[in-house]
Amino acid sequence: MPKKVKVADLAQKFSMEVVSGSEGLKRTIETADLSRPGLEMAGYFEYHPEDRVQILGKTELAFYSRLPEQDRKDRMERLCSYETPCIVVTRGLEVPEELMVASNRTGLPVMRSNAPTTTLAGQITDYLEHKLAPSTTIHGVLVDVYGIGMLISGSSGIGKSETALELVKRGHRLIADDAVEIRQTAENVLIGNAPELIKHLLEIRGVGIINVMTLFGAGAVRNNTKINVVVKLETWQQDKQYDRLGLDEEYTRIIDTDVPLVTIPVRPGRNLAVIIEVAAMNYRLKRMGYNAALQFTNKLTETINEDMDELE
Repeated sequence: MPKKVKVADLAQKFSMEVVSGSEGLKRTIETADLSRPGLEMAGYFEYHPEDRVQILGKTELAFYSRLPEQDRKDRMERLCSYETPCIVVTRGLEVPEELMVASNRTGLPVMRSNAPTTTLAGQITDYLEHKLAPSTTIHGVLVDVYGIGMLISGSSGIGKSETALELVKRGHRLIADDAVEIRQTAENVLIGNAPELIKHLLEIRGVGIINVMTLFGAGAVRNNTKINVVVKLETWQQDKQYDRLGLDEEYTRIIDTDVPLVTIPVRPGRNLAVIIEVAAMNYRLKRMGYNAALQFTNKLTETINEDMDELE
């Protein structure tokens, strides 16, 4: 089911004055895209995106004011569609009488803001993208390791929270424990954060719930971070072949985004925190163009070829 934002919430968020059509504040917004109907003011409605929030700034209203009276009525009648969520007038400009009449007839909210057009449009777009972004909640722990968002997953009791605690003690930052709320932005970037109820909290079996910020300071937590790598902890299986070179890159899909996956087998004696630190640093190196496994393989191939040449 697609997410929606009520027009009333938008008006409250940006402290906008409702000039007319107040009965339509229950209308919903389903897209983060905005429309500045300049061509519509000239009478071209063939490709009018009526499902978007309409922004009327100084340019649109200056052109509109020069139109003949009948054209002004026609433009506003057509602009005030039953499918349009709302119309926003910026810079505290005077709302045309024809717009108020048409909006009251269709129950379309017309709101006014004192903010500059470009500034307000950017702020509304950011707000709607955040609210309308696809989202999900995943069981796991999210930590910031050297600026890399590491989502630690695995079965219950495998040691996710204990590993996160060790990472925090080593100077890294906790974002969420147990439940990670994830939203996907328009650029297919995953942003993770903790639910408000458990923000900054960490559950350690045998000890209980601890507040990481209280114990380790404000530098030990973050509110949100981009998810770069998923680390899957699993019990060591003797008969399973684990990747020892790192040539085969695995991915897992969260919402509609593929994220690099690192599987770490867990057994006594393995320092998971250090391994996750190395995985984060290795990811950074790969982004910078250095792949140790690939370089090793290339050198090995060259050595074998040289030996073969000598034998011939």
